[in-house]
Amino acid sequence: MRLPLLTVVALLCVGCAPAHRPPEFLATTSGPARPFSPAVRANGYLHLSGQIGTDSAGRVVPGGIRAETRQTMENIRAVLLRSGSSIDRVVKCTVFMADMKEWATMNEIYVTFFDAARRPARSAMGANGLALDARVEIECLAAE
Repeated sequence: MRLPLLTVVALLCVGCAPAHRPPEFLATTSGPARPFSPAVRANGYLHLSGQIGTDSAGRVVPGGIRAETRQTMENIRAVLLRSGSSIDRVVKCTVFMADMKEWATMNEIYVTFFDAARRPARSAMGANGLALDARVEIECLAAE
């Protein structure tokens, strides 16, 4: 009995489909306990929770938007590295700011973390209050 060509192709492609693994919820390795995972690996992406400019004790660093943005990006880099990824794999960021008047100043620091030819897609918006009274919070999506 001969199988139609379309059936043969469909059967061959079943072996080519990527395996669907359940999401992997990555645990916090330091700092105070939080009610969320710092990152979740799912469907070929690493979804990072929003990061703010906190130090190892969980306190927002002093120094305003520049210092907070730098610490936020360092925290993002650390989560990516612990998860086996890197800042070069980030494809999308969302920036939340307590005051959109600080957008240009935040950008001065933000852009230094990415290669100019490979900056991720990004959205930025003002927020009415961020956790721990932070000035900026950034969440990212990185390709595996």
